Amino acid sequence: MSIIGAVVVPHPPIILPEVGRGEEQKISATINAYEEISRRVVELNPDTVIITSPHSVMYADYFHISPGAQASGSMAQFRAPQVNLTIDYDAELAKKISDDAQALNIPAGTLGERNSSLDHGTMIPLRFLQRAGLDFERVKFLRIGLSGMSAQIHYQFGQTIARAADELGRRIFFLASGDLSHKLKADGPYGYVEEGPMFDSQVMENLSGADFLQLLTMDERVCSRAAECGLRSFWIMAGALDRLNVTAQRLSYEGTFGVGYGVVWFDVGGADERRNFAEQLTAFKATELNRRKASEDVYVKLARLSLETFVRTHKPAELPDDLPAEMIERRAGAFVSLHKDGNLRGCIGTIMATQKNLAQEILTNAISACSRDPRFEPVTADELDDIVYSVDVLGEPERIFDVKDLDVHRYGVIVENGARRGLLLPDLDGVDTVAEQIAIAKRKAGIRADEKVLLWRFEVVRHH
Repeated sequence: MSIIGAVVVPHPPIILPEVGRGEEQKISATINAYEEISRRVVELNPDTVIITSPHSVMYADYFHISPGAQASGSMAQFRAPQVNLTIDYDAELAKKISDDAQALNIPAGTLGERNSSLDHGTMIPLRFLQRAGLDFERVKFLRIGLSGMSAQIHYQFGQTIARAADELGRRIFFLASGDLSHKLKADGPYGYVEEGPMFDSQVMENLSGADFLQLLTMDERVCSRAAECGLRSFWIMAGALDRLNVTAQRLSYEGTFGVGYGVVWFDVGGADERRNFAEQLTAFKATELNRRKASEDVYVKLARLSLETFVRTHKPAELPDDLPAEMIERRAGAFVSLHKDGNLRGCIGTIMATQKNLAQEILTNAISACSRDPRFEPVTADELDDIVYSVDVLGEPERIFDVKDLDVHRYGVIVENGARRGLLLPDLDGVDTVAEQIAIAKRKAGIRADEKVLLWRFEVVRHH
């Protein structure tokens, strides 16, 4: 057995007395939990400690493994340069994980190093381990960044890490560094949304029960709105514990400063084939796809038909014969939006009608959304089951002269300066104010923030 234990920990700089200067006592439960888990790690005496950190090098489509034989870091950016340390990397294990991941078409490796200094998501747990007496002369470390890819790929990468460690005979302790929601309090540094405490409650429940399927299938909107940073770190850890008997122990949870800090320890036993969460996740996704297809209305079904036909055949689909009259007789602008793993995957539309009817508008814009959005590579056939669609049918734009006439949840906005025009749809995740809505629309049009614009508003009917 390669994985001898695991833990989820936060990384607030203020937790270190050199940084907190007394403020750290406000999260004393987290400090006590950190000291307890550090003592346990020392007792386990691992060969290598793997740390996954949201603040290491991060790419959208690649897992970065820190290269080289050694790395150093300090808390100088938090006015505590005296807190510094140096660690030795397990270069052999890094290479083994990289090679094995690439053989499985999991994009991971040691390329793309941007900053070799240890980040605070790594430094803080290391500092506690150092103070607990972990032998930094003997124990090696591995620092791994996260990615923007799916829960499934993070989990598979964790499985790859565990297999590589097992083949090299390493006794590994896995430390998943990550804070929870950053939006727990109105007077906190990031404000409050209701999804913040909701996210923290669900994550702590899933971790405390070692219920990794629930962890892997959390509501993507809740996760996004909560402004979390550690979930992907936890996904990789869960993959490293695949098919192992795991007993979880919740040691602490605090949200004193408006950010969630949770510490959960995992004792690892022998094999347990019931905990095959990769297979369970595949089955869950298949069920979810069937449910989603069954619930799609005729507008979304048409967008799906158009996109899937084009991706598979490189030809546009024929309009079905049984479309409702409102789609055949009406002309209107429409946007087709694509999401994958909770992230935007493409969005193209028309402000005013450009086709002979609304059905043809949707058919054409679905093709554009999957193949002509300059922000993304074209959608591929192996992505089709993961695409979530929405279709927005636009009402007639109305000229307005005061931002007070906008409502970010009800109205979309069009901004215009000369020949430059930008549009943003209403009720988008992460866009909570009219100011944000206008600013994004300006950026899309290439209009500077300080430039004046003409404004229009419009309503939409959104189909999921």
